[in-house]
Amino acid sequence: MEDEQINFANKNYKISEKDVREYVLARFQDVKCSKKIKNLVTFQAANKYMIMAHDQVELKNLGNIVASYKKIPFSDVLQEYQDRLKIAMIKEPTMKTHTNVIMHIFGYFSKHLSQGEKQLFFEWLEQFRENRITIGNILSKISPIIYRFNNTYLASQTYFLLYSNVRPRILFNVLNKKNTLGEINLE
Repeated sequence: MEDEQINFANKNYKISEKDVREYVLARFQDVKCSKKIKNLVTFQAANKYMIMAHDQVELKNLGNIVASYKKIPFSDVLQEYQDRLKIAMIKEPTMKTHTNVIMHIFGYFSKHLSQGEKQLFFEWLEQFRENRITIGNILSKISPIIYRFNNTYLASQTYFLLYSNVRPRILFNVLNKKNTLGEINLE
């Protein structure tokens, strides 16, 4: 997957997969230094979709490692988690893995959307699959929906933090206008 280019206030920022990997691994080092299971659980939850985009098999392995914290010494849990996280993050996300993540995210709010809104969502997804919009573009379009339904779990995902093209303040401008999904245009 090519690097995402993000434009904030006429400044271009490139986020590479190397940047993504370094960010996630650095946040894990913070968890490791804390030596607290609650921080590992929080890290796992916040990075679920990021890890899923990279390696779904390792996501399951990492979940099992977190669940085993009462059975083995916590230092071993942290080491095993770190080893598996590095394996997961080395794998580059693909169109297929990003689509899988987007569909999982869609599942959180699909029952609350009108038929027209669902159709628009699937049009965005098709544009993404056809390389007419980037992962950052589609996530920027989905972000207001997450806030509309007050889904703090999705809003806290590093997947949105690192891959979305949401420009500062534009999201809140959209929300303040109380636009419907069909009226949102973040391009």
